[in-house]
Amino acid sequence: MPQSYIFTSESVCAGHPDKICDQISDAVVDAVLKQDPNGRVAVETLVTANQVVMAGEVTCLGEKPNYELIAREEIKRLGFTKWFLGFTNLSPINVYIHNQSPEIAIGVDSAGAGDQGMMFGYACQDTKNLMPLPIELAHKLAEKIDCVRESKQLSYLRPDGKTQVSVQYENDKPVGIVQVVLAVPHQKSMKLVDVKNDLYQQVVLPVLEFYGFSINKNQLVVNGTGAWYIGGPASDTGVTGRKIVVDTYGGFARVGGGAFSGKDPSKVDRSGAYAARFIAKNIVGNNLAKKAEVRLAYFIGAQKPVMLEIETFGTAKVSDKKIEKFAKELIDLSVAGTINYLNLKQPIYKQTAVYGHFGNEKYSWEKIINS
Repeated sequence: MPQSYIFTSESVCAGHPDKICDQISDAVVDAVLKQDPNGRVAVETLVTANQVVMAGEVTCLGEKPNYELIAREEIKRLGFTKWFLGFTNLSPINVYIHNQSPEIAIGVDSAGAGDQGMMFGYACQDTKNLMPLPIELAHKLAEKIDCVRESKQLSYLRPDGKTQVSVQYENDKPVGIVQVVLAVPHQKSMKLVDVKNDLYQQVVLPVLEFYGFSINKNQLVVNGTGAWYIGGPASDTGVTGRKIVVDTYGGFARVGGGAFSGKDPSKVDRSGAYAARFIAKNIVGNNLAKKAEVRLAYFIGAQKPVMLEIETFGTAKVSDKKIEKFAKELIDLSVAGTINYLNLKQPIYKQTAVYGHFGNEKYSWEKIINS
């Protein structure tokens, strides 16, 4: 990249239609894994005005989860409980979920990948958790919006919302915030100027100050069209897996060929991406390079990746051979090895469906192992 540039990333709140779908689908994954750690899940959800559709494949021991109940509980938790929103936990739910294809099961049963695909992991020194600053800030702003709404601090806000942050870079280091964009539905009785002032004081300033930055109110855009009162699926259809750039690195690094949510860890779209991030973060965290991108690829039934490549963008502090050796010794990249090492057969996935799959120290793939 040039010495001076601006980079922009976006995130979305938990009540965004696509994220409603991700959370419902991952709630199914958690329900299955809680009952059967070896269960197989590939579930997608679609939401639109007063309608929910769930489809996919689930194979597990014992009785299947109550998919409709799972969806209704998630929708209620996210705040869609009033009919004027055009979508509630009482909206009709259509479920079309069957067993995993036996042809796919052949490969997975022998500890192979549940699908083909390529995955990418990335890490850099922008932030303490080694995430790019634009997506980190976008996630934190989205999380803060949800927090002030759910805590009734700004009780006039309604579910749904989007954030966008533009960061100024000089010599590959973030030096300032150019602009913040927030889109949040709210009660019609509230004037936009008051909404903007509240969001500036209670959301933007606290988040940016934590990272050592600030902006003036002129650098903040709220609800660009001037009015937004009804959000959620009544205004915009949502689908599982559509926010893959939000889920990863905000466009700062390449993204793989598949989404994460709604999939058990035998799907390398998910487990492979987590392993790639784990390697990239440990390369940077162990001071072997200032930034790193890890590239993996598998084919369906493959027990090990057919590609492992590491790019450090000219920032490596040791030889490429040493970095490659470090990566191979860090984690067994076979499907079974990744799942076991990162302890991925746990019901931990619903929490990953909002504010990004990376950068949260609670996740096993975010741990730095000192070399």
